[in-house]
Amino acid sequence: MKRDKLEIIRSILLICKNGAKKTKIVYEANLNFKTADVYLKLLIDQKMIVKEDGSFRTTPKGAELLSNIKEVSASLDLRYSH
Repeated sequence: MKRDKLEIIRSILLICKNGAKKTKIVYEANLNFKTADVYLKLLIDQKMIVKEDGSFRTTPKGAELLSNIKEVSASLDLRYSH
C-alpha cells in the first residue's frame, strides 16, 4: 500500500525528534536516498527540521506539526504504525 506524503513527513519528524543521520532516516522511514532528499529539503525549507553537525533534528515548529497530525489522526480514528 502506498503511503501518502503526510505519513512520510510524520515518520521523518518522529525519527528526527532525538536527532538522526540521513541513513537512519532512510532505513527507518523506508525511503530511498533520492526520495529522502526531497522530503528533507522540504522540511528544512519549512523550518520543520534543522541540520546540525550532520544530523537532522525536529524543530519546535516540526514538533507542533507532529502533534497536530497526531490530533487529527486521532479525531479521524486513523491508525499509524508508530
